[in-house]
Amino acid sequence: MPPRDPRRPDRVGAAVREEVAAFISRDLKDPRVTGLVTVTAVEMTRDLRHATVYVSVMGSDADRTSTLEGLTASAPHLRGRVGRALRLQFAPEITFRLDESVARAARIESLLADIKRAEAAVADDATTDAAPDVASDATPDATTDATTDATPDATTDATQTAGPSAPDDDVPARDE
Repeated sequence: MPPRDPRRPDRVGAAVREEVAAFISRDLKDPRVTGLVTVTAVEMTRDLRHATVYVSVMGSDADRTSTLEGLTASAPHLRGRVGRALRLQFAPEITFRLDESVARAARIESLLADIKRAEAAVADDATTDAAPDVASDATPDATTDATTDATPDATTDATQTAGPSAPDDDVPARDE
């Protein structure tokens, strides 16, 4: 007796997945199957008599349940088709299950996007809060007058801000 191939269930599962996906996209006429249906994975038992087909359905919860009912109703027809197409000695019994991993991944993506937007908003607030403080220290406020402000820092002496004094009459001007 030849040794068993441990990868055969995986290979048959991949072929079943392709056949089921082709059937759903081209030949399935059940009105209960609505929305975008994707065959995400197929798990085969070692004896190849049972196949669990995982499907992802985009749409509401009502769409998911009605699509799963439609797929389950078409399983006997699909069983014969898969058995003939793959030329298996025994056609696998097919059961459909909803694959929630795609919905979970979409939920995680949306949460990460929300976190990223929140961090960007906090960073923007931090830069806009810091910028006016620096700008207000560097430029004098137009509403305050140095002569009316009572703080010693704001009052200035005319000689300090006027720069070099005007030439005196008794000091001769330089010729340049």
